[in-house]
Amino acid sequence: MADPKEPAKGGVELSTPNAAPSTGTMSTRRLRSEDYNDYSSTDVTPEGSPPSGINGFAHPESYQRFGETNGTTWYQTLIHLLKGNIGTGLLGLPLAVKNAGILLGPLSLLVMGVVAVHCMGILVKCAHHFCYRFQKQFVDYGDAMMYGLESTPSAWLRTHAVWGRRLVVLFLIVTQLGFCCVYFVFLADNLKQVVSAANGTTNDCSLNKTVAMTPTMDSRLYILSLLPFVVLLTFIQNLKVLSVFSMLANVAMLSSLVVMYQYIVRDIPDPSGLPLAAAWKTYPLFFGTAIFAFEGIGVVLPLENKMKNPRQFPVILYVGMTIVTILYISLSVLGYLRFGADIQASITLNLPNCWLYQAVKLLFSFGIYITYAVQFYVPAEIIIPPLVARVSERWGWLVNLLLRVALVGVTCVLAVLIPRLDIVISLVGSISSSALALILPPLLEIATYYSEGMHPIVIAKDIIISLFGFVGFVVGTYEALVELAAPAATVVNATSAMVQ
Repeated sequence: MADPKEPAKGGVELSTPNAAPSTGTMSTRRLRSEDYNDYSSTDVTPEGSPPSGINGFAHPESYQRFGETNGTTWYQTLIHLLKGNIGTGLLGLPLAVKNAGILLGPLSLLVMGVVAVHCMGILVKCAHHFCYRFQKQFVDYGDAMMYGLESTPSAWLRTHAVWGRRLVVLFLIVTQLGFCCVYFVFLADNLKQVVSAANGTTNDCSLNKTVAMTPTMDSRLYILSLLPFVVLLTFIQNLKVLSVFSMLANVAMLSSLVVMYQYIVRDIPDPSGLPLAAAWKTYPLFFGTAIFAFEGIGVVLPLENKMKNPRQFPVILYVGMTIVTILYISLSVLGYLRFGADIQASITLNLPNCWLYQAVKLLFSFGIYITYAVQFYVPAEIIIPPLVARVSERWGWLVNLLLRVALVGVTCVLAVLIPRLDIVISLVGSISSSALALILPPLLEIATYYSEGMHPIVIAKDIIISLFGFVGFVVGTYEALVELAAPAATVVNATSAMVQ
């Protein structure tokens, strides 16, 4: 997750050591401002940048790229790209591989990774095209969709082009609030397991025995108990302060991943009993979880625009997403090989009940808790300012806080209604992540370049990718809802299983 800093003109930027100082807290005037940006990620690029080079995605003769004098280096951009793509989806991928098969799962992850990166490249190319065409320094995801529809031969699409922007904003809100729901369930599941196994927790992590779990309250009650703490966290509107906690969270999550890797690579059993390909009925659940993990397309344009030398961004994108894909495939395969059919919704729930791994669960939970505020900032900044602008300045601060409480309450209620981590991840991925990462970018490329002439193979490729995303959207959502409606007796509670 990219660390934010205080926004300029209604946006959130990436914090870097070279970043220029900015104001501390958001004022009522800021919230009442009518100059809103379309938040296509947790980052919005600042304006007023001097020229610095040409981007590799666009033709050199067609687009002169504007960079920042004190922008991010290639290394900082790579780190931000990695953090923007690694989160709770990673921990759910071992179960996703179980739903696809030990052979089909990794191959599908590889294909989806290649397609997702290709769609990121499409978005950047189209954004550059419109930057050159309209002489803009920056075009976000929503603007690109709107301009793309304005470029189509269809008069109806040109007339209703603004709905392209609104559609992107809608899916962005659903995606970010869906992430927040996932965080509630993740925190509740891990905290419940830590509390349940507290009496049996030992200092010896080499013990291989079943630990008796102490009965504790339902996971829904854990979700509700977390609500006040999450609400207080979202009251922090000074992103410079929040970025400090975010950096600590990133360190905690990275440390937890290192410890998890060293555990799962030990004592891997014979994998001959694992199916090469699982039943097709569970494959849509794999699709939802996988695309949830790969949905990092929103951070691409802001990261590229923030660089000192944007000419380096194409290489950074491919290198960074290669690292992400390798990490996804390795953890998902090793996790499934290590725990087999017993793999749970989050691999942290399979770790043994010794103090070291209990600390890992708590550290990762801390990281997810802080990340909630970062993800929540995006929909909050889309929804709240226009509503605050409707009331007097005297009551603006109170309306702002009440709206934040209401939005957090919505994510909490949804988490209570769907307290299964695997289903929440698959549902969010199928509904919104597939649209942003797979369905819309190919359609945007067709809308942008069709009037200028496109090769039939390129058009066919874009249609196939978009149809693939749409089928995953429909079937993945359907199967997730079917699993959600399954009788309680057939549902495996991820936190009730005994840990070996």
